[in-house]
Amino acid sequence: MSVPVLAIVGRPNVGKSTLFNALTGSRDAIVGPEPGVTRDRVMGEVSWSGMNFTVIDTGGIDFADDNMQRLVHSQVEIAVEMADVICFLCALDAGLSDIEYKIADMLRKSGKPVVAAVNKIDRPGAEPPEFYSFYELGFPETFAISASHKLGLTELLDAVTAPMKALADEEEPRDYITLAVAGRPNAGKSSLCNRLVGEERSIVSDIPGTTRDTIDSFIENEHGRFLIFDTAGLRRKSRVDDQIEYVSGLRSRRSVEKADVTLIMIDAAEGVTEQDTKVAGLAHNSGKASIFLVNKWDLVEGETTVPAFEKQLRQRFEFMSYAPVLFVSVKTGFNLHRLWPLIRRVYDSSQRRVGTSVLNDVIAEAVVQHPTPQNKGRHLRIYYATQGAVAPPTFVFFINDKKLLHFSYERYLENRLRENFDFFGTPIQFVFKGKAARDAASSRVTPEDQR
Repeated sequence: MSVPVLAIVGRPNVGKSTLFNALTGSRDAIVGPEPGVTRDRVMGEVSWSGMNFTVIDTGGIDFADDNMQRLVHSQVEIAVEMADVICFLCALDAGLSDIEYKIADMLRKSGKPVVAAVNKIDRPGAEPPEFYSFYELGFPETFAISASHKLGLTELLDAVTAPMKALADEEEPRDYITLAVAGRPNAGKSSLCNRLVGEERSIVSDIPGTTRDTIDSFIENEHGRFLIFDTAGLRRKSRVDDQIEYVSGLRSRRSVEKADVTLIMIDAAEGVTEQDTKVAGLAHNSGKASIFLVNKWDLVEGETTVPAFEKQLRQRFEFMSYAPVLFVSVKTGFNLHRLWPLIRRVYDSSQRRVGTSVLNDVIAEAVVQHPTPQNKGRHLRIYYATQGAVAPPTFVFFINDKKLLHFSYERYLENRLRENFDFFGTPIQFVFKGKAARDAASSRVTPEDQR
């Protein structure tokens, strides 16, 4: 399942950015007393009760007929479209107006779950009588909160994550693999998708940024069934001076988060750039199996060699040493026959599960060959490990003291797991739990875990 999204929506100056900062534990959203401080959307990550989700802070809606408000309103509409759950934020001191009723109607038409919250109720205890008037908006789940004092946030978070958990429970197993084709504008993403699908599904042009929306295409071949997202190019923020470009960038990020495998396209003629690193970092941080596709190789072949270009690429993408590199020319079809088997292999790696007993045998052998680090005579002890998830493969280690762990030993363990279990093309993640967590978990280990 892709990461769920919560959008915070409301009129200006009701405390949306303050709530965003309180939920994310950051100060990414600008907070100020004057209305309209937030004009763009800000995104952050939240973890609550075992559910990880993205929260979007939006600009305030006042339905004024001016260019800036139309821009804000468009951004809010996109945020609502992207969201799985919406938090409709009001403020006690502002009361109810026509704006609240118009926003409520807009949110109902979206068909998304809506949780209403009345902010600026800064005193704990019984809600003031004015709070109950907000039920007139028609949302049974309406909560009294204070974003600045962090009151009532527990109940609010429980309410917004409940629909997310329900969606996760209802999600049916898929019989296809999702692919996101990501990269800078004009790297050849749409041309690749057209080649793979076998039809002119995406508009292809020499003008960078022709693709503004994510285009989905199904394809079936001897390697399986695939859903391909042709995403808009991800630009540097300083060059995103157009509303459509900004929205396209957010949708592209959403497509990468939804995908099983990300194809990161590099323009060989332009070489590796800083923006390529940001695109790759998005896939890596999202835990996606990935493949680097160096496109337009026919334009530079002879000017440089595959080993020289790959060395430059590996130096820039040192954090993604697990990802394979394939040199292609979408225009001529060079090397594209090798792409489907590569996609299948990295996908299978991301879904691979390792039995607990086999896993612990490999770890025990690794410790014998390279003893654990120590500090003042105390050695790191690994009691046992188990695999907690796939996509990406995630391993939970129960140890005596996390302070004894060194990043170099974590890297050593990762390399040993990759050598033994062929985690090709996928990131793997480690979670280390100290002795207290080990004692609490030991009683929950089942015979199945030991197999």
